[in-house]
Amino acid sequence: MSMEMSKPVPRSGILDIAAYVPGKEHAPGVARVFKLSSNETPLGASPKAIEAFRGAAEHLERYPDGQAKELRQAIADVHGLNVANILCGNGSDELLSLLCHTYLGTGDEGIITEHGFLVYKIQIMAAGATPVTVREKDCTVDVDAILAAVTEKTKMVFIANPGNPTGTYVAVSEIRRLHARLPKHVILVLDAAYAEYVRRNDYEAGLELVSANQNVVMTRTFSKIYGLAALRIGWMYAPVDIVDAVNRVRSPFNMNSGAIAAGAAAIRDQAFTEKAVAYNTLWIEKMTAALEAIGLKVTPSVANFILVHFPDSEGKRAAEADDFLTSRGYIVRAVRAYGFPNSLRMSIGTEEANLGLIDTLTEFMGRKA
Repeated sequence: MSMEMSKPVPRSGILDIAAYVPGKEHAPGVARVFKLSSNETPLGASPKAIEAFRGAAEHLERYPDGQAKELRQAIADVHGLNVANILCGNGSDELLSLLCHTYLGTGDEGIITEHGFLVYKIQIMAAGATPVTVREKDCTVDVDAILAAVTEKTKMVFIANPGNPTGTYVAVSEIRRLHARLPKHVILVLDAAYAEYVRRNDYEAGLELVSANQNVVMTRTFSKIYGLAALRIGWMYAPVDIVDAVNRVRSPFNMNSGAIAAGAAAIRDQAFTEKAVAYNTLWIEKMTAALEAIGLKVTPSVANFILVHFPDSEGKRAAEADDFLTSRGYIVRAVRAYGFPNSLRMSIGTEEANLGLIDTLTEFMGRKA
C-alpha cells in the first residue's frame, strides 16, 4: 500500500530553484523616488505605440490574433527577415522558458555563464535539466570556458550579448568561433535584449548566424529601448523547425491585442528609437566619466546601464552605498545574486536622475566612514 501524502508535492527539483527576485521599487519615507533598478528607458514609449495601444482598447471583447501577424510582419519588415522564422511571446522570458521545455529534459545539460541572466538557470532546472555554470573573464563571456564545459549531455548554451548586469559584449567573431565548435544538435541561444543600444562595428545580434544555421536562436525584447516593459513583448528569430516545435507547446493566445498593436507601431518608429540610442550613448559616457572621477570602478557598458564596483573598505561598500542612495530616493540594483557582492547596477535615467545620482554618490564617497 502506498503512503498517502498530507499535501501536494512539487516534482523533484522544483523546490531547489531559487525564485527570481526583481529589483526593488520603493524607498520608504522618501518623497520622490528615481527608479534606476530595472533598465527602463527614461524616454518612455513612442507616441505612435501609445496611440496604437489606445486603439486596441476599442475591441477588448475580442480574442487577440493568436499568431501575432501584425507584430511579426513589422519585425520582419524592419529587420529584413522571413516572417516564418519569427515567434512572439509574453516577453522574451516566456520564449526562453518555452525553448527549455521543448528541448531540455532529465539528464540534459544547459550551459550558462557566471554573470548571466538568472532566468536561464531557473528555466533549465524547471525543465528537469542541469545547469552548468562557467566562469567569465573580466566580466565578459569566455568562449573557451564554454567549449571546455561541453559534454555529450549538453543540449543548449545561453549567452546574453550584451550581458546583464555587466553591459559587456562578445564580438561576432568569437560568437562564430563558439558556434563552429558546438555539436550540431546543441542550440546556441543568443539573448540580445540590449542589442539596439550597441554601436560597435564588431557586434552582431545574431540575425546572420540564425539565417545560416539550424541550431541558433536569437531572442529580443520590447521592454528596453522600445519602452513597453508593462506590455511584456518578446520575439524570437529561429530556424523554422525550432519555431514549429515551440509553437506546439506555447499558449494559443500568449500575447494580448494591445501588446501586438503597440509593439508593431513601436518598432516601425525607428526615428524614436534612434533618439533613444543617442540619449543613452551620451549619458553612458557622462555617467562613466563622472563616477570614475570620484574613485569608483565602472565596467565599460554598451547597454543602457552601468555596473559600478565599490571599494572594499568600511563605510564604502556596495551595500552601504545602496542604503545611502535609497535614503535619498535613488533605487538601484544590488547584484549579489549575479556574483557581484560589492557592486551595484545603475540604469541610465532622466537627466535629473542621472545628475542627482552622481551628486549623491559623490557625497557618499566623500563622507568619513
